[in-house]
Parts: sequence; structure tokens; C-alpha cells
Amino acid sequence: MFSEYRIHPALLLLLYRLLCSAGEEVVRLQELEGNTVTIHTGLTGVQSDAHILWFYRSENADIKIVISLIIRGEIITDYDSERFRDRLQLNRTSGSLTIRNISREDSGVYKLHIITGSISVWSFSVDVYAPVLKPVIRNQAEKRSVSLRESCSPLCSVENGKDVSLSWYEEKERISSISSSNSSERLYLPLNKTNPDCSTYTCVAANPVSTQTTQLDITNICCKSVSGTKGPRDLSKSLAAVLTPVGLIVALLILFLWIWKKKTKQQACEDAELNYAEVKTKPHSSNEAHEVNRAGGTEVQDQTEQVRVWTGLVKSCLVKLARFSFLIEHEDESTHRTAQTLKLAVML
Repeated sequence: MFSEYRIHPALLLLLYRLLCSAGEEVVRLQELEGNTVTIHTGLTGVQSDAHILWFYRSENADIKIVISLIIRGEIITDYDSERFRDRLQLNRTSGSLTIRNISREDSGVYKLHIITGSISVWSFSVDVYAPVLKPVIRNQAEKRSVSLRESCSPLCSVENGKDVSLSWYEEKERISSISSSNSSERLYLPLNKTNPDCSTYTCVAANPVSTQTTQLDITNICCKSVSGTKGPRDLSKSLAAVLTPVGLIVALLILFLWIWKKKTKQQACEDAELNYAEVKTKPHSSNEAHEVNRAGGTEVQDQTEQVRVWTGLVKSCLVKLARFSFLIEHEDESTHRTAQTLKLAVML
């Protein structure tokens, strides 16, 4: 397109030497991958007849990516770059350059040349980052104990990347931090606290353009076994889940015993009345009548006593179940052993 209007090589060399000796200031930009980025020049109005050129430095060589000239009163702009394809847009009024869907491979130094009666140069260093990943917290302790001081050793980790840092915060205060220039190695940061259940701790992974946080959950991290077996709290909750329907069954059993007891009393009364009627209608001796009544009364007493014994046992089990459920809801280091004792008592 510009074959008819080539600039003399000697003039280009002179311009290049002038630019190198100008010592222009470099503006640094940090952007998130995938965004649309505009490199602003800060200019409000570029001369209408100015020549505007944008260069991108790749492997110590400046590659021309945009050239905009005024030829015979006509503005001609060429985006001469396979690297950026159709992702560039020039604003001739300010000289600003917009890059759509920017990637980490687009990081580098961009130079703007505006040629009028003189040459003006601006340099921009653009760093493009991928969004940081969410950090993961796990318990690095090999053994579990009832005491959190002995069993809880939280370890936070995150996939490393360019300028990624990993930090622990207690409330809003940063208490430790780590970073590594080797992006191939995962970052690890332990929480060096002897009693981590007494405050709120948050692990934060960050790079210059994004941040991800994970809050420490003591119950989930430190009271669950690494091997997949259930810890004390999980075991207690599982036992409570089993005992709850058992309690319902016991309640139904009490209701059944109460109805049976009531019917037994009614039947006993009916039998007593029947015996009395038989004794009255048949010629029995007084001793025989007395024996019949005593036998009937003894049978009723035996049945009533059995109901009373079963009712007492059921009530005792319900009391123990209620106490154990209460301890499960308010379980801590001191009540856990008591809960285990009550569990054995219920089983016995």
C-alpha cells in the first residue's frame, strides 16, 4: 500500500538513533488476560497531518504493528501485524492504541512515534497476568487428637504463576507471606499458630491484577481424618443420626405399652367381675372363692409390675439419649470424653 511512498533508509536510521538517545520515560501497565486494554497517551489532540507509528518489541527487535499516514489529504491506517491480527484499534485524535482480548503473550514494550515537525516518543511496558487461582487449605498433621493444639496444623497452597504471592491474615492483619520466582513450583504456606480456633484466619492468593481468598474452617479441616475415617465429631453426629430414629421408635413403644397397660387393667377388671359372678352363681365354698379371687389379683399385679418395669427402662434410655444429644450439640474438648462415656452407658 505504501510502496509508492517509501521513507529513505538513511532517514529511518537517523530517526532510530534520535529515539534511542532521547531516553524516553517508560509507563508501566498491568492488565488481566482476556480484557480489552487501551494504552492511553495522555494527548488530547494530535496534529491532523501527523504520522503515527506503533511498535512492539519482541526478542530485542521492534516490530511495526500500526502505521497511520496522511497522503494527499487522505488518512491511511495499516495494521501490519499477523501477531495481533484484527485485535488493534488506533485513535488518531489521541494516538491511543486499543488491544482486544489481550493475552500473556502480548506482554512487552510498546512504543508510540508521532512525527510532525519533530519526533515525539512514548514507551509503555505492558504486563499481562492470568487470574490467580483459589488457594486450598488442608491439615498437614499426620495424627488426630481431641485437642486442636495437637491435631491442627493448617497448610495453605496455590498454583504458582507470574508475581503470585500467598499470605495468611489474622482478622485483617497479614501475619505471614511467601512468593517464588519459579512458577513451576506450587506455593505452600503453613499457619504457625498453636491455637488457631481462637481467631479468624484467611489465606489470600494474589497477583497484581487479581485476588482469591479462602477462610480457615477449623471444624472441616482439623476435625476430619486425612485417611477418610470419621473423626470424633463426625462419629458423634453419625451416632446422633442413628439414635434419633431409635428415640422415635422408643416413644412409639411407650405409647404401645401405655395402651396395652390400659387394656390389661380393663381386662383384669372384667375378669374379676366374671369371677365374682361365677362365684356368686355357683355353689363354691368360701375357700375356693377366695383362692379364685387371689389368683386373679396376683395375675393382674404381675402384669402391672411388668409394665412398670418396662416403662422405667424406656424412660431411663430416653433420659440418657437426651443427655447424649445435648453433648453432641455442645461438644468441645472437655465434653467429648463425657459423651463417649454416655454412649457406652446407652449401649449397655
